[in-house]
Amino acid sequence: MDSPPEIKSPELERPSASSNIFFEIIYSPVNLLLIVIIIVLVYKLFKSKFNKVAVESPELPKLRKDMTVAELRQYDGTQADGRVLVAVNGWIFDVTRGRRFYGPGGPYAAFGGKDASRGLATFSVTSSDKEYDDLSDLNSMEMESVKEWEAQFREKYDLVGRLLKPGEEPTSYSDEELEETDHSTSTPDEKKEK
Repeated sequence: MDSPPEIKSPELERPSASSNIFFEIIYSPVNLLLIVIIIVLVYKLFKSKFNKVAVESPELPKLRKDMTVAELRQYDGTQADGRVLVAVNGWIFDVTRGRRFYGPGGPYAAFGGKDASRGLATFSVTSSDKEYDDLSDLNSMEMESVKEWEAQFREKYDLVGRLLKPGEEPTSYSDEELEETDHSTSTPDEKKEK
């Protein structure tokens, strides 16, 4: 007896061996995690570029003067012009360009309008509330750290002048003197000795 002809049902196509390897590579947990991280980073990159509101602060005139701790406190970013000054190792820097860090609400707002030397030396986001902090109690590693921070501030921000000790008289700066101090890494006390 003849058997009825077999009706072949359409079989599902099986993926080839090369496509199986592809799926195994893509769907491995490590690779999936990496893909998600890349997608998130690309999203954040484009989101920040397109959602950024161009709020350009007007260019402030350069400030060139020595200040006491009390005068420095006025420049914490809360005044009308938004200028932010920070003192490091006896020198005052205009950090207004870094307002999002040192201005109100920034992660380092405690340094705005203050002497940040002790906080930077001890890796603490606190500033000194003393009238003048001479840093004499810092150890050699902490003082080296302060000097490194000073060098970084000199590279990135404009030098305003010196932080005055109580009773010390301010220097009257000319353009040449300020340019000369911009490239020097000596402390204000060392400058006086020269």
